[in-house]
Amino acid sequence: MTTQPLRITVNGQERRLSVGADVTLLDALREHLQLTGTKKGCDHGQCGACTVLVDGRRINACLTLAVMQEGRHITTIEGLAQDDHLHELQRAFIEHDAFQCGYCTPGQICSAQGLLNEKRLDGGEGDLRAAIREYMSGNLCRCGAYVNIADAIEAVHRKGVAR
Repeated sequence: MTTQPLRITVNGQERRLSVGADVTLLDALREHLQLTGTKKGCDHGQCGACTVLVDGRRINACLTLAVMQEGRHITTIEGLAQDDHLHELQRAFIEHDAFQCGYCTPGQICSAQGLLNEKRLDGGEGDLRAAIREYMSGNLCRCGAYVNIADAIEAVHRKGVAR
């Protein structure tokens, strides 16, 4: 199989890879860069376990080819914390008991950060809780921690401090 060069910035570090044209971003992260925080769930873009940030926007890493991300900035769950300090969303998920088995948690947190980056919750009228549920609907939690996940996101949104 022929490979192609790929240059991406992952969690603040420029990385150069050689990947096949059919390698997904998810597989490049997990298998080529050993960043296993991003989970493989359904492999069809239906569960959100593979959510990462590309240039600050959330994306299902299983649905995009790695070579399509040439030159982009990728943030995975490993890249949210700074040094020994958890990201505000990571702390909120702990404080609000927003995970049970933890499998979906990296994708949930990355999706929540993308949601906050997109500012979809800012200045809108209506029910904040309903908006959080709607915008997070692409991320499944098989343990059913949805209420606590929404609590965590709402708390961070209200503080207005997520990076």
